[in-house]
Amino acid sequence: MFKIGSLEKLIHELNRLPGIGPKTAQRLAYHILRTPDLSDKLQEALKLVQENVHQCPQCFSYTDAVHVCRFCADTNRRQDLLCIVEEPSDIARVESSGVFRGLYHVLHGAISPLDNIGPNNLRIRELMERVDAGIEGTPVPYLGEMQTIAPKVNEVILALDPDLEGDTTVLYLAKQLANKDVKITRIASGVPLGSDIDYVDDRTLGRALENRVEL
Repeated sequence: MFKIGSLEKLIHELNRLPGIGPKTAQRLAYHILRTPDLSDKLQEALKLVQENVHQCPQCFSYTDAVHVCRFCADTNRRQDLLCIVEEPSDIARVESSGVFRGLYHVLHGAISPLDNIGPNNLRIRELMERVDAGIEGTPVPYLGEMQTIAPKVNEVILALDPDLEGDTTVLYLAKQLANKDVKITRIASGVPLGSDIDYVDDRTLGRALENRVEL
């Protein structure tokens, strides 16, 4: 079968994106070919992201701000409450709840021995340094003119996925934080609101029973 090398290269690169299978990658590639100006717009958008977006030096989410992201710079948020998430995209999900008004810390993954991802591959060391800085009252060096004393963290909320990797990471973090004089909590998991218990899997139902609340 005759193949176009450049097109196959585009399909291959699109297929490497998470959630994009071979057929979807092929459809996207042909759509780009059919829309000439889309290629230029994509290139421009990618260039702007590469030039302007970087990791926040405090929470390690992504931002285009000069110093820290808008969450870390917001003095109206609770400085003593720290929510730990796996990926920057998780912050948007937590924010959409409209309940949490504290700060964040992004690990950029979860501990997964099968994928050769250990604690040293995540932003766990930076998390411990952040908690210690609050305990010791250490100045924050990366805020430039906004430099201030690191806030004391009173509670760490572990908002990690309820899967094997998430559970492993939670256990590791709980052990590391055990002697830090901070309250350690994890978001509850169980039966979703509006769902039928007949269609809930055994693991989810088990979590719901473990996390039951008194009325």
